[in-house]
Amino acid sequence: MSDKEEPQVRVVDRRWWARTDADESAEETRLRKPSYVEDLERQLADKASQLQTYAIEQRRALDEFEQVKSRIRRDTAREVERGKRAVITELLDILDNLDRAIAAATPNAESQALLKGVQLVRDQFLAKLNGFGVTRLDVLHQPFDAVHHEAVSTTPVTDPTQDGLVFAVVKEGYAIGDEVLRPASVVVGKVV
Repeated sequence: MSDKEEPQVRVVDRRWWARTDADESAEETRLRKPSYVEDLERQLADKASQLQTYAIEQRRALDEFEQVKSRIRRDTAREVERGKRAVITELLDILDNLDRAIAAATPNAESQALLKGVQLVRDQFLAKLNGFGVTRLDVLHQPFDAVHHEAVSTTPVTDPTQDGLVFAVVKEGYAIGDEVLRPASVVVGKVV
């Protein structure tokens, strides 16, 4: 290098408030990313969008699965309850037979112990049914109701206020909660 030529020194002011337009375009060119980086960033944004879509679809499928699971639980519980009621209804015939045995027993000294034993079994059976929520329908001297009663015969009455009342119970009726398991078979009064 000669004395005349001085080395060129280029100063770049990096203060953002001191930049000029020419400095900005040079700076932009220098800071500009290569095209393959821009392509990769665009692909990354696309993949992130796809991932977001898959996550939404997965959440929707999980919600649907939970709904199906709860519906299956409800249906299963309903079927179990229906089966329980069917079994209890079948067992009511045994209770009727115990009641008939008690009613047919002749109270004498020899059969007193047997009668007491049958009554204890019947009471225990009623207690177990009460544990399942089964109750006897109180129907005697009540107005006839087709939901709770099944009329098997009528009996003549002279008093008009006794018309349509239950006078005798042929077979006891039972309910579980508010639902009738078996209506009571009854004799209803009818004015002649």
